[in-house]
Amino acid sequence: MDKRKCLLLGEYTHPRFHPLQGVDEQISHILNDLMIVQCSENRKMLLTENISGYDLCIAYNELWNESVSPQQTAGLLSYVAGGGGLIVLHTGVSLGNRNELAQLIGARFGGHPPYGPLEFRTQEHDITEGVGSFKLDEEPYRFEFDPFTEKTVLLEFEAGGQWWPAGWCHSYGLGRVVYLMPGHHEPTFLHPEVKKLLLQAAKWAARIPTRQ
Repeated sequence: MDKRKCLLLGEYTHPRFHPLQGVDEQISHILNDLMIVQCSENRKMLLTENISGYDLCIAYNELWNESVSPQQTAGLLSYVAGGGGLIVLHTGVSLGNRNELAQLIGARFGGHPPYGPLEFRTQEHDITEGVGSFKLDEEPYRFEFDPFTEKTVLLEFEAGGQWWPAGWCHSYGLGRVVYLMPGHHEPTFLHPEVKKLLLQAAKWAARIPTRQ
């Protein structure tokens, strides 16, 4: 059987804070048994004719000061609505500076306190099965949630005496979307619980049956 294909998008040439170098190797390694990961910084890969051949798209884009084009936006929306899987990691939430993509993701970025040690806990879901609570040095992203998206919270982090959402999933048309906040830099993807989360998120988003 041919391996499924995953498209990983991010920045190699001009990253501000989150280069794809290193992260690409870790994600490819985590998903190795599941799918072939093709890494690119070319946003034209989001166009319908390019993205349609993939079972999963992972967005690690860094677009704080710019947006993808209307054609690229339409390509990603129609890909997911037509049954494609999308995982948005950490900085990929910056795609949400386009309103249509904020609704696709379920939120837009709302700033973050300084990087530091965080405690994470999971909520019950297929994606979080067997993933325990864990500690990790991360950027504690905050979000403005889209009121129209019915999301299921998967992951939370503790800060200032309260718990904040750090991961969620939902359906969009025929497709599935997962957002995971951990992912500031390569060391995050070496954490065993993060590896498990990402692998199970990929299976869920791309509708890959779990072997018994």
